[in-house]
Amino acid sequence: MSIRPTIRQFASTLACAACTTFLVTGFVSMARADDDRANAASLKDQKARAGEFIRLVRESTERFKDVNVAIAEDYQLNFGCVSGSDWGAMGLHYVNGALLMDGKLDPTRPEIVIYEPLPNGRLRLIGADYLVFADAWDAKKIGPPQLGGQLFHLFESPNRFGLKAFYTLHVWAWKDNPSGAFVNWHPHVSCNEFNGHEH
Repeated sequence: MSIRPTIRQFASTLACAACTTFLVTGFVSMARADDDRANAASLKDQKARAGEFIRLVRESTERFKDVNVAIAEDYQLNFGCVSGSDWGAMGLHYVNGALLMDGKLDPTRPEIVIYEPLPNGRLRLIGADYLVFADAWDAKKIGPPQLGGQLFHLFESPNRFGLKAFYTLHVWAWKDNPSGAFVNWHPHVSCNEFNGHEH
């Protein structure tokens, strides 16, 4: 009995296996490359959408750089100056009660505009806060609230603000936040200059 056919068959089998491995590896590499491209495109789209949302918030709140304009439009200071021991602060929340109670979210009409107290006694506009009560929103059964592709954060009750459970989204449109434009706390905001009085 000759072993040559067996050797040839074995060599052929190895060649086929190597070819299959090469093809599978190639397909996997192509799939990964496609996934990487899709992820990069998705990330680019998310960044563009976030940038557009921040631009819209800036355009919609620019007039509130003068806090007296906000007050004239029924925004009133609530909660004092909100600060955290480890995370920085949120600042001064000027709340529009009518917008807060309507159960709606409109990127051009924030329920809250946020200020930082300055050493000269003035207030600097630093962002906006969108807020809707959880019971009103959840009754719509349309999923968690979001604006500009950004999901809101849930504050359960009881909470430091004395409010029933609510969803909120801070947008640090006027003061860059190294932790992110949509997080709750700003590490570079301080309440040290707050004197306890409305301006």
